[in-house]
Amino acid sequence: MLDPSHVHHVFAEALLDPSRPVPAVLRGAARRRAERRFAVYRNNVLAGLTSALATRFPVVERLVGDEFFREMARAYVTAMPPRNPVMLHYGETFPAFIEGFEPAAPIPYLGDVARLEMARGLAYHASDVVPLRLDAFASCPPERLAGSRVRLHPSVSIISSRHPVYSIWYANQDPDRYVAIVPWAPESVLVARPDLDVDVWRLPPGGAPFLTALSEGGTFAEAFLAALGRDESFEPVANLSLLIRARIAVALNRRPRPN
Repeated sequence: MLDPSHVHHVFAEALLDPSRPVPAVLRGAARRRAERRFAVYRNNVLAGLTSALATRFPVVERLVGDEFFREMARAYVTAMPPRNPVMLHYGETFPAFIEGFEPAAPIPYLGDVARLEMARGLAYHASDVVPLRLDAFASCPPERLAGSRVRLHPSVSIISSRHPVYSIWYANQDPDRYVAIVPWAPESVLVARPDLDVDVWRLPPGGAPFLTALSEGGTFAEAFLAALGRDESFEPVANLSLLIRARIAVALNRRPRPN
């Protein structure tokens, strides 16, 4: 008697690897007919997963072209097939895969652009939480705010790059628009969906360590110090203003942390 788990394993391996023969466990009226049908099914699955990646990473596809992207995506699908029937998170490892994909090496920023696009997809499906009202910060004196902690919206992602990742992504939103990226410098990005639409913000200097410290439970004073330690050009007012305008705070705890 055939082991169902073994059959499933053999079928799945052959399905996503065109170099493998049709599994011997397949039965049909004729072996040749089974091979033809399996080849059609295999091609449909590969094409479907590749199209799903193209939908999730449109800027990556535009940067490398349709043919290159589909070859890269097929290589990814073959190496890292879905492990869960829920496709929401499929592609999370695609940015790291791109960075190890040798033909993509001449485009060193491609993986970070993919991270930004993946973050947008995750933000879109994140839980809905009502952000704080803007006056929640206005009513908090600066000396009290320094010792306060904030809880960020579950849709928040922070991407830091050695490349102008926001500018590259933004320049590729309109195929008819050309925007010169000057200067070519590192950028950090905030991705969030406080309401219906996903927002993408280019962070001011020090913004990434500032928001990261807050997301890890640090007080505003601790987050300011962490950001200043990473970037001497950090401006507390500019970063606090962005946090408020982006509406990514969902709770403000003004009480000191218990010892």
